[in-house]
This record gives sequence, structure tokens and C-alpha cells, in this order.
Amino acid sequence: QVQLVESGGGLVQAGVSLILSCAASGRTFSQYSLGWFRQAPGNEREFVAAINWSGGSTYYADSVKGRFAISRDNAKNTVYLQMNSLKPEDTAVYYCAATGSHCVGLGCYNGPSEYDYWGQGTQVTVSS
Repeated sequence: QVQLVESGGGLVQAGVSLILSCAASGRTFSQYSLGWFRQAPGNEREFVAAINWSGGSTYYADSVKGRFAISRDNAKNTVYLQMNSLKPEDTAVYYCAATGSHCVGLGCYNGPSEYDYWGQGTQVTVSS
């Protein structure tokens, strides 16, 4: 069982940076691959980024590639999402998720159904 708690959201202006954190409980954090998703009002939950269990592979949605970076610190049981050059269209509730999968490839991590555990979400609002 893994419990996930996101933090770091807020109201920011376009162009600035923000770092989201997701703290996980459990002694087997290092065995989980982790992802970030987001959901804007009226939209489906969409994939943002993922990092595999070892930290050796990262995956990004085209809409955030080059602006966002996912990382993990297994000693702190935490996964991060560094968000740069934020745009109003990045406004959404951001969720972190964990899966026990050690699958290789974007297709293993870019769908919500691939994940077993979810956090409660943190709101990010980007004003123009």
C-alpha cells in the first residue's frame, strides 16, 4: 500500500516556474514507477510525465516536453515535477500516481489505468 500526498501548487503568473512535490509513504518507494497527471475542468485526466522505478528513464507529454522535468529522491520518498515557463493552459489539478510496473516505454506509463495509487491532487493556476 502506498499513500501519496502532493504539495506545491498555487496561483502564479505565466512564465514563472513552480515545483510540485509528492511525498509517499511505505518502505518500498524505490520499487515504484511514478507519474504526474493533470485534469482541467471539463477535461479528462491527462498524462504529464513519468519516471521509472530506477530513475533511469523519464517520459513526457509533448505539451510539456522541454518545460517540465520529473525527478525522484528515493531517500526522501518523494517525486518532483519542476515546471518552467508556465502557460495558462497548464492550469489544472495535478495528481501524482504510483505503479509497481517495471515496464519499459512511454506506453507503460501514459494512461491513468496503469497506476495503482493516486494522491488527492494539488491545484495549479496560471494567470496570463
